[in-house]
Amino acid sequence: MKVLFIHQNFPGQFKHLAPALVAKGHEAVALTLRVKEPTRWQGVKLLPYEIKRKPGQGVHPWLVDFETKLLRAESCYIAARKLRDQGYIPDVIVAHPGWGESMFLRDLWPSARIGLYYELYYSSEDNDVGFDPEFSKADEQTDAIRLRLKNLNNMMHSQIADMGISPTQFQADSFPEEYRQIIDVIHDGIDTTVVKPNAEVTYRLGDGRVLTRDDEVITFVNRNLEPYRGYHVFMRALPELLKARPNAQVLIVGGDGVSYGSRPPEGRSWKQIFIDEVRGQISTPNWNRVHFLNKIPYDQFLRLLQISKAHVYLTYPFVLSWSLIEAMAAGASIVASDTAPLREVIRHGETGRLFPFFDGNRMVDEICTVLDSADMRAQMGAAARKLAVETYDLQSVCLPRQLDWIDRLNKMPPKKVRT
Repeated sequence: MKVLFIHQNFPGQFKHLAPALVAKGHEAVALTLRVKEPTRWQGVKLLPYEIKRKPGQGVHPWLVDFETKLLRAESCYIAARKLRDQGYIPDVIVAHPGWGESMFLRDLWPSARIGLYYELYYSSEDNDVGFDPEFSKADEQTDAIRLRLKNLNNMMHSQIADMGISPTQFQADSFPEEYRQIIDVIHDGIDTTVVKPNAEVTYRLGDGRVLTRDDEVITFVNRNLEPYRGYHVFMRALPELLKARPNAQVLIVGGDGVSYGSRPPEGRSWKQIFIDEVRGQISTPNWNRVHFLNKIPYDQFLRLLQISKAHVYLTYPFVLSWSLIEAMAAGASIVASDTAPLREVIRHGETGRLFPFFDGNRMVDEICTVLDSADMRAQMGAAARKLAVETYDLQSVCLPRQLDWIDRLNKMPPKKVRT
């Protein structure tokens, strides 16, 4: 079987699936922006595509998002057409359509079966948009129109998709019913043989201090520190948290950039904005117990999860972070926002503790509840790991289901597209 992957930052969500297909004897090729010259990665042939033109001037602001996706779709189409003209015909195309790249590939290979990674459907109801009034748009009616237009990319891809895959039920359910009929809910997978508890773990801080499992460690992890993942809620609760836990060390992981949502004003970072907001409320001795680790290597990240006595995670109603499932697999005691994506994995009092997203005082109470009971931490950590292993383990659950998804996709007749 010949499988063509499309992902601007390959491997992305396909980092386990693509090498597994190669290991089973299939041919895997990927078109991506990540490389400039043809190369190989774990048996996958990587081919570059280049964005051929810049966005136009004077485009209606509601169409700017779609134009960027259209430019990538055109550029990927040009590279794919060259590949076709060289005689390459894939049996299956697996694409993340979020950046528009795969929009026109059915036109090149009408016989190929196309499977899409459905990450999220944009909506003004029961979703991230408008969830946080502090960062909501001024004109909600206009925002709803903009969101409908933002789904043009999803609509264009729905015309070519034979099957779909979403990592969580929440993400699948964000799509309209006609999409959900072809979507399988299969997580990307966590290697729970690597991500697991370690009673002997230590973590060395920048000042040379070595933390052990005997220390009271509170952890907070985001790719970037920003409102979508509740960084502002956590920081605003930090003064009270530090007063309530005079022996706690707070370890915060995340970069200064923006992964989701709007950029901060005046070229500042969300990270610094909320440091500045709360710093005056925190004494210097207490502030010295707060450690901003920025982005850290994966082995350090695992040790951080393993040493945590209370791992705090918040998110808007949005894509669930891999780090949350990894924290569960590591046996961490989770304190999390009571938002829809988290209710799928955190059962209050069983696999973690939930609190209302905007209620920083309640968050502090839940953290204290966890830290004050070793028995509770042990029971919740074990239950969280059990759920992670049974539902999200890479080798025993997710990867076999992904490979079965590919097999079913390969066997079905391709969709006929009207032009």
